[in-house]
Amino acid sequence: MKLTKMVTLSTLAVLGSLTLVTASVSAADGGVYGSSGRIQFTPNTDPTDPVDPIDPTEPIDPIDPIDPEGPNPGTNGPLSIDFASSLDFGIQKITSTTETYKAASQKFKDKDGAEQEGPNFVQVTDNRGTEGGWTLTVKQEDQFTSTTGKVLTGAAITLDNGEVSTASDSAAPTVIATNTLKTDGTAHKVMAAAEAQGAGTYLTRWGSDVATAKTSISLEVPGSTTKYAEVYSANLTWTLTDVPNND
Repeated sequence: MKLTKMVTLSTLAVLGSLTLVTASVSAADGGVYGSSGRIQFTPNTDPTDPVDPIDPTEPIDPIDPIDPEGPNPGTNGPLSIDFASSLDFGIQKITSTTETYKAASQKFKDKDGAEQEGPNFVQVTDNRGTEGGWTLTVKQEDQFTSTTGKVLTGAAITLDNGEVSTASDSAAPTVIATNTLKTDGTAHKVMAAAEAQGAGTYLTRWGSDVATAKTSISLEVPGSTTKYAEVYSANLTWTLTDVPNND
């Protein structure tokens, strides 16, 4: 009986060893397999909506102070001017002294429809997918002229406290901090991206908050200029080209 017991234990030990070998072989037989993921991007030609100049992650609906039907729509992409503020210098008393008038801040409705205000701004989007660079300029086409053709001779707009605002990760373009616009056809550089800069949406805003927005754009009118009790206006042309900044 003692011998039989020893043989039985030995047999069980061998069977256990075979089980371990079999399990090891089965685990190795499963193998290793790889797969991949893929996505491709193409230039986006859809218009880009304006965004909040203080918080550019939030879309807005700008209010045009001059045209009650609203601002002009933005240009189509992939390299586009999405919006530029119209400037309202208010209703002023006629005077014979040189005066400087400040433009009102930009009014807009937020995503919930509530009216807000912030800096006046111009917005550019580069959805070409190249980081090829670009240049934005502005030109005052004519002097301020009244509804009957009277000219506000020598009146000059100054855009001050210019700074970039963006939610994009691409390197930011260069912004011209101060521009005094001429009426001789001069195109003034406003914002420009070199190569490897400016992919995404970028704003030049004049002022960093509501308080500075109300003092950052001005119109100086010489005291010697004859003023008539009429409405005066001037046209600004914003031009965006695919020429990279070389400054």
